This record gives sequence, C-alpha cells and structure tokens, in this order.
Amino acid sequence: MSHFIVADRKTDFLLPPSVEDWLNEDHLARFVVEVIDQLDLSNLTRKYAGRGSKAHHPATLLAILVYGYATSVFSSRKLEMATYDSVAFRFIAANTHPDHDTLATFRRRFLDELAGLFVQVLEMAQEMKLLKLGTVCLDGTKIHANASRHTPQRTLARAHRQTANPNRTRSARTTGTG
Repeated sequence: MSHFIVADRKTDFLLPPSVEDWLNEDHLARFVVEVIDQLDLSNLTRKYAGRGSKAHHPATLLAILVYGYATSVFSSRKLEMATYDSVAFRFIAANTHPDHDTLATFRRRFLDELAGLFVQVLEMAQEMKLLKLGTVCLDGTKIHANASRHTPQRTLARAHRQTANPNRTRSARTTGTG
C-alpha cells in the first residue's frame, strides 16, 4: 500500500492565511511593493474625486502594472486573471481583484505620470544593484533570404542545368538517370 499525502480541500484554516507568508523574502513581488511604497503618489491620489464606490489605491494598481511589465504580462485582462491565479499577483493586490477595466482606465488616465514613476522604479532598482541599465538597439532591416527556390542563383543554376543537357526529360531529372 502506498503512502500519499492527503489532499483535503474542504478543511478550513484555523486562522486566516496572511499574504505575508505566501512569498519568499527575496521575491520580485516584494521588491516591487517596497519600491512603490517609497514613491510619492500624491499626484495620483489627489485626482480621485471620492464619488461612487471605493476605488483601489493607486499604489496597488501601479504595483500590479510594474510587476506585470517585469514578468511580461501586459494585457489588463491577463493582469486581472493573474490576481486570481498567481500567488505573486495576489500578494501585490493584497488578495483583491481589480477589474480589467479598472486597470486599463488607470493606465490610460495616468499614462504621463506612470512613465515618470516607471523610471523612478528602474532608478531605485539600479541604486540597489538589482538592475544593470544599458542600451538596447533594434534594427528593422529586412534581408532577402537565399532559401527561396526563386532566388536568382537557383534560377540561373536551373537554367544552366537545362542548357547543359537539353535532352533530359523531367522524369529523367527526378530519377537521376538520363
């Protein structure tokens, strides 16, 4: 008889789990939250009117965006799904789940401010020796490949073969006899 660890999904927790226990101390999500907490977000918080239902704090939304960009998750719908699926995103969002429309509106509404805040996050990471900034160059040159069967070299080679042995038939060329 095999001994397995029982997966009992119906047992309740004795105490509510703390999101602090979910990630290692050196996880990137913790770094993002710490850096965002050090930024001055007063320009963002002042622009909320306080009408309607409670809004997610700009620090939470910004941390989700920064961590999303750092892990190659750019779509607001994928960011929303990540707050349900990913432990790191759950930690950042403090186990809340901002709607994709909320994330997209936040990004669109504060686009100019977010650019400066992203630069500040990168500068802080560089100061802490966690990031090495450099120059990345992209070149959009398109070069025609020689693998095409319609390249001038192949067309010339085919023409040369046909002129060298004009009596070869197509079936002889494919079988190699002739």
